[in-house]
Amino acid sequence: MADFLNTRVGAALKDAVLAAVVTLLLTSIMVGIKTKTEQGGLGIEGNWSLVAWMVLAVLVGRFAMSLLVWRGRNPVANAMQSILPKQETVGKIGKFVGPALLVFALTLPFYGNRYVIDMGILVLTYIMLGWGLNIVVGLAGLLDLGYVAFYAVGAYSYALFAQYFDLSFWVCLPLAGILASFWGMILGFPVLRLRGDYLAIVTLAFGEIIRVVLLNWYEFTGGPDGISRIPRPSFFGLEFERKGGFADFFGIPYDSMHRVIFLFYLILALALLTNFVTMRMRKLPIGRAWEALREDEIACRSLGINTTNTKLTAFALGAMFGGFAGAFFATRQGFISPESFTFMESAIILAIVVLGGLGSQLGVVVASIVMIGGFEVFRDLQDLRMLVFGLLMVVIMIWKPRGIISSRAPSVFLKEKKAVSGDFVAEGEG
Repeated sequence: MADFLNTRVGAALKDAVLAAVVTLLLTSIMVGIKTKTEQGGLGIEGNWSLVAWMVLAVLVGRFAMSLLVWRGRNPVANAMQSILPKQETVGKIGKFVGPALLVFALTLPFYGNRYVIDMGILVLTYIMLGWGLNIVVGLAGLLDLGYVAFYAVGAYSYALFAQYFDLSFWVCLPLAGILASFWGMILGFPVLRLRGDYLAIVTLAFGEIIRVVLLNWYEFTGGPDGISRIPRPSFFGLEFERKGGFADFFGIPYDSMHRVIFLFYLILALALLTNFVTMRMRKLPIGRAWEALREDEIACRSLGINTTNTKLTAFALGAMFGGFAGAFFATRQGFISPESFTFMESAIILAIVVLGGLGSQLGVVVASIVMIGGFEVFRDLQDLRMLVFGLLMVVIMIWKPRGIISSRAPSVFLKEKKAVSGDFVAEGEG
């Protein structure tokens, strides 16, 4: 028996059985046991057939993968590398994909129905959040797990200003961004000497502190009840109402889709503004300082770069765009509560940035479309939604550990502007 376990097949079988046992323990809790409402209280029902199929799939898949890895192969990476183009080709394709996606977004309201446009608004919101976090994580290399705090600050800033001071959306939008940027600097000061995992823990705690404050400060924020009847934005003072509004001014029949289309183009404009500012800042000295900080902070200091100001500007600018997105979220929903700004939101935004490719603007767009739009397919499968999400993340990390688009176009070049692969950067350094 001992001799068999030392063989290639025996070691693979041992590894597969261990993975199957771990799967059995996890799925028994998450999938096998469910509570249901019954007369007189809660009851428990089992779904052990699904658990058995999942354990069997892991057993067979891990056994096959272990055999191939034993031979020095990576089946997922090899299969994907043979199908997908190289990084140089991806960079050339990206020049056409970006404008094509922009044209698609601009024309979507003309042929999309209500559901498609609402989904487009949601995807664009996460694209804007991903681009904002990309400044902090992708360009400056600062791991932020509390980005949803700035999202919440922007949403509550607009809601409270509109409720207590009767200010319009267009007045509150810059105020929400300024306040979120201010809180970004407040977060930046205590963590200037932290990096890596320690920085991630502190930012995670900051996000939870903001959520707990919003949850318990009932007199000011409404606590768990949230804030309702948040005013909607107007089109240059024209409200989207049945009488005396946008439709009557332009002499067209009233349609409730007018407001939805206006919100779609509003978030599209905000997202494009985020992208434009990010790309322009990347070419400026402060943008190059961000990238120098990401690659090597010690070398960055030796060059005379003020790392304090560099980190604070990254936190402040990224937080500002998070505040803009939060203000839009509040006016679109008309209701906000602390439950909308949990850690899971931060995790999803960070996953979009990491899976898309750190520092890649187009990668954030692709990852947002796949993660937010694509997962609508699993809306009816609530039990399996997060399991599929985790499985896809594992596959992506095996296949492309640097993200879907890992190439980086240099902001400064001598003769030729040639994209650089993220593989040249050490693990954990951005």
